[in-house]
Amino acid sequence: MALLGGKKDEAPSKPLFKREEDFVSTRPGEVHTLLGKGSEFEGKLTFEGQVRIDGKFNGQIVTKDVLVIGDGARVQAEIQAGTVIINGTVEGNVRATQLIELKQPGRVKGNLETPSLSMDRGVIFEGSLKMENIGKGGGNPPPPGEKK
Repeated sequence: MALLGGKKDEAPSKPLFKREEDFVSTRPGEVHTLLGKGSEFEGKLTFEGQVRIDGKFNGQIVTKDVLVIGDGARVQAEIQAGTVIINGTVEGNVRATQLIELKQPGRVKGNLETPSLSMDRGVIFEGSLKMENIGKGGGNPPPPGEKK
């Protein structure tokens, strides 16, 4: 019999503090990869799951999943992804089939193409923006008053 009616084998309660990684949505079996601060990588990065870059990257990035550019990261790349979250500095064109999030203190110099964009106040963006349903295969929406 346990004291105070509690079970000995009970799991500890939830932690009071959450890490930043806990706020990112995950899928079962998803691999998380980190290019940490101080790391430098050049070439073509292709991956599944979620990758976070906090260091320097130069080249090309291709994924259908999530790419997070951390605060302090410096990326010079052509990016094609499902979702791109930018907190650091990106030079190059970014194409996302789902969403691009530009977060303070992010800086982007290049063209963005996405069906959905979120931009915090204070973000610096130099380039053009094209918003349409990339990857859905659909054309332009019908003129007002016409059914598709």
